[in-house]
Parts: sequence; structure tokens; C-alpha cells
Amino acid sequence: MICSVKQSPAITNGCDVFLRPKARPSVQGSLHLPSLPLKSFQRSVLSVQKPLHVSSIETFGSLKARTSLIKCQAYEADQSEPIELPKVDTRSEAAKKLKIGVYFAMWWALNVVFNIYNKKVLNAYPFPWLTSTLSLACGSLIMLVSWATRIAEAPKTDMDFWKALFPVAVAHTIGHVAATVSMSKVAVSFTHIIKSGEPAFSVLVSRFLLGESFPTSVYLSLLPIIGGCGLAALTELNFNMIGFMGAMISNLAFVFRNIFSKKGMKGKSVSGMNYYACLSIMSLIILTPFAIAVEGPKMWAAGFETAMAQIGPNLIWWMAAQSVFYHLYNQVSYMSLDEISPLTFSIGNTMKRISVIVSSIIIFHTPVQPVNALGAAIAIFGTFLYSQAKL
Repeated sequence: MICSVKQSPAITNGCDVFLRPKARPSVQGSLHLPSLPLKSFQRSVLSVQKPLHVSSIETFGSLKARTSLIKCQAYEADQSEPIELPKVDTRSEAAKKLKIGVYFAMWWALNVVFNIYNKKVLNAYPFPWLTSTLSLACGSLIMLVSWATRIAEAPKTDMDFWKALFPVAVAHTIGHVAATVSMSKVAVSFTHIIKSGEPAFSVLVSRFLLGESFPTSVYLSLLPIIGGCGLAALTELNFNMIGFMGAMISNLAFVFRNIFSKKGMKGKSVSGMNYYACLSIMSLIILTPFAIAVEGPKMWAAGFETAMAQIGPNLIWWMAAQSVFYHLYNQVSYMSLDEISPLTFSIGNTMKRISVIVSSIIIFHTPVQPVNALGAAIAIFGTFLYSQAKL
């Protein structure tokens, strides 16, 4: 560091100029500068060849004490220490993306397996109310055992939580049973084509019942959804009104489930896995008496004997598999909501329906006309447009 002191207020060299008042007795070591002779002068000018930067202030005396000085350290600009910027943890970002990818893959795969076994059971044992009840019972049992053995941490809930969950559980129960009834009457692919029209129900219910408004692009995206579903329904070879209405009721029920869930669960700190577990338990309590009233143990026993005579022990395996996979795919979908945005979830749900429709057509050799396939493609494309318009 090169420093010089001039007694003339002439123009000085350097980047920074420090003007001092009339000299006072100095304190040795107060400044990290060369010792200067004490002379009486009116004004001193400190000229520095290179800019000085204050790096730290070690002590700061009281403003009342006139003899207190600021002790500072300085360093030249070309010898300055580098500023350390916060590093982006690329490993954690990559791990998060990998985790989301695994969730999506599991979600789609488990959903495909569930739909296959569910259709196998309903073809041999056409009791959708009992089948729906077994799905919820299996999931409830899995989670109760997990909580009891502390494999999973039990949620901390109160009466307000269960009150808020009740309308969600009612809508979930109706949607689950209606979808199962639909699949017992029509092909799996047809049920999911109709269920791809759920965004249309969501917009209409939100607009006319809740008074929400949407951009024009959202309303325009409903046209291919409604048109594609209508075209697929008109050209369906195995059309059944009960199956069609079951899918439509399921759409409406799940829309209300989402609305009740958003309203009632604000501020509730329950993980996605435990939230769906509580939902399954309450839905099971609601559904069981209705299943007994609609079908009943006598019909179940008679149908089981007939199915066992035709299918054999495989029926039990199919029933167990569809119940387990139903819970697993729903649990993974709710867990994925903790990691992704609702828009990403909506797009993932659309891709899930494509995988279910294609796989069910291949496995069950469902006859599909070109016009029917075109309607399904238009409806699914409309769902994708809806997801983009909501962005």
C-alpha cells in the first residue's frame, strides 16, 4: 500500500479521499497506516494510489467520547478477498426430481394394476358395493396396523379435523362407489374416457355454485373435453346407461370432494399419506351400512359360491389384489401432492388415464372403433389444454 500526506489541498491522486479536521493527538495503533509526524496544520489530505475498502469494524466507541476512534482494517482492491455466494445444492434438486419421478411411475403402475384386477373381480363377482367396501377396509386395516406398529407416525387429529373431513369422505364414498358401478357395467377404457371429463364438471360447479370466474381459455378448453367424451360415448360398442351415469356421478362427486377438501383442510398439518388414511376410515364407516342395505350378505354369499365354482381360488387373490392396489395407488397420489403443484398433479392425472385406457384395451381385448378412439384422444387432449389454461 502506497500512502503520502500533502499539506496542500491541491488535487490528489487515488480513488478515495479522506478529509480530516485539524490534527489532534493520535492514539498509537488506531489506524493501520505509517506513523506521521505531528504538525499543526489546517487541513490534511490523504492520498491513496489504490482504492481502500473497509473490511470490518472491530470497535466503535461512544459518540460522546471525543477521543474515541474507529479502528478499521483496509485492503487493496486488487488483493480483496472473494465474496462467497450461496451454493445451489444440485444433488438435493436432482434427488427431489427423482423422488417425484418415482411417485409418478408408482402412481401410474399401481393404478393400472388396480383397474385390471378390479375389472377381473367385477366380471366374475358383480357386486360393486361390496367390492368398494373391501377396498376401503383393506386400506384402513393397512394404516391402522402401520400406526400400531409405528411403521408410520399416527396423525395428531382433533374433533375439528374429523368434522372438516366428513363432507370430504361423503363425496369420496359416492365417487368411489359410482366409479366401481360404472366399471361393472362397461369397459374400463370407456369409464376412464368419461372420467376424463372431470375438469368440465369442476369449472361448471365452481362457476355456478361458487361464483368463481375463469379466463376465456379455460372455457374454450372444455369444448374438446365435452365433445370428445360425447363422441366416445355415442360410438361405444358396449354402451350401458348405468355405466355411463356411474362415471358421470363419479366425476361430480370427486369435484365436490376437492372443493370440500380445500375449504375444510386449511391450516391442518396432516401429511398426504395420513390424510388419505383418515379419509379411507371415515368412508368405510359411511359406506358399510349402505352396502349391506343395497346388496346384503345373502346376495354376497350366493354370488361368491357361483364365482368360486367358475373361477376357483384365483377369485380370492383377485379380490385381495384389487383392494391392496386401490389403497396403494391412492396413497401414492396423495403423497405426491406434498411434493408437486396442483397443475403438475392434474397433468399427471391426465397421463394416468391414458396409461389405464391403453393398457385395459390391450389386456381385455376391448373392441375400439376409429371414431371411438378419436373421441377419446380429443377428450384427453382437451384435458391437457385445460391444465395449461389453468396455469
